[in-house]
Amino acid sequence: MRNIILFILLGILYSCTKENDKDQNLIEGINFENYPKVDGSTSASVLNVMVACKLLGVPYVWMEPGVVTEWTLHPEYEVLDEKYKDFFWQRVKSSKTHGAFINLIDGNADIILTHRTISSDEKAHADSAGVTLIETPIALDAFVFIVNKDNPVKSLTVNQVQKIYTGEIINWSQVGGNDLNIKVFTRPRNSGSEEVFRMLVMDGMEPGDFPASAIGGMSQVFGEIIHNVDGICYTFNNYKDLQARIPDSEVPKLAINSIFPDKKTVKNKSYPFISKVHVAIRSDLDHNSMAYKLYKWLQSEDAKPTITECGFLVE
Repeated sequence: MRNIILFILLGILYSCTKENDKDQNLIEGINFENYPKVDGSTSASVLNVMVACKLLGVPYVWMEPGVVTEWTLHPEYEVLDEKYKDFFWQRVKSSKTHGAFINLIDGNADIILTHRTISSDEKAHADSAGVTLIETPIALDAFVFIVNKDNPVKSLTVNQVQKIYTGEIINWSQVGGNDLNIKVFTRPRNSGSEEVFRMLVMDGMEPGDFPASAIGGMSQVFGEIIHNVDGICYTFNNYKDLQARIPDSEVPKLAINSIFPDKKTVKNKSYPFISKVHVAIRSDLDHNSMAYKLYKWLQSEDAKPTITECGFLVE
């Protein structure tokens, strides 16, 4: 009886998925056999999975944190043919930003989705392999700074953020807060958020030597801030809201130049730190390949409902 109920529910979910997709033009001829090898960053993993599910007609479900410390999106494995049970593990991967770029350059991925463009280390690797990439923005997100809930500071200027991370501002009292030395956290080099921070926020200035919140992955940033009343770090807004699901009452986001990061200020680009989700391919990719068709589809109007369903904004 339980199995009958399960299949009825899955059938309803599948019907709803198809109903939501009926106005989207999908990629003609795409199937489990010819689906490209896809990889990407942690912050784009939900989008990669949802795109595959939409294009292949597979219902999907959100799963609460367990072994993985953030919410994750999964296909409904029960409806998959037995020979495709491992499909999503083999073709739709999340090797984190740096790993995804290396896989793309080395030919172990056909297409990747990340929150940034290629780093200097990755560019050097690509040059040594004789590979060039094409990177195209497809969505917008806010790059945000987070602090402990007991920190009275609600806004910083761009200049203040930069001076905190160069070590010129060392105490919260210098920016209107409590008399506490600022505990600055960073992310490891070549991680998506660290390289975006350096390019977007620091604008060529070299950050000071601060401890990296590197244990495990992006979700550990929130633990650092929750347990350090004097702490500050950064993340992507959509990751915080959609995957980490940490409310602002527990880990507040700072306004920058008195502009709070939300959908309106990201859409109109008034918030100072706008990050872009990119789709990247090798420049020598066959234009008749399914990977290239997926690359073009992700830039089309047809992909926008899926991108926005994942919490990102489109221009």
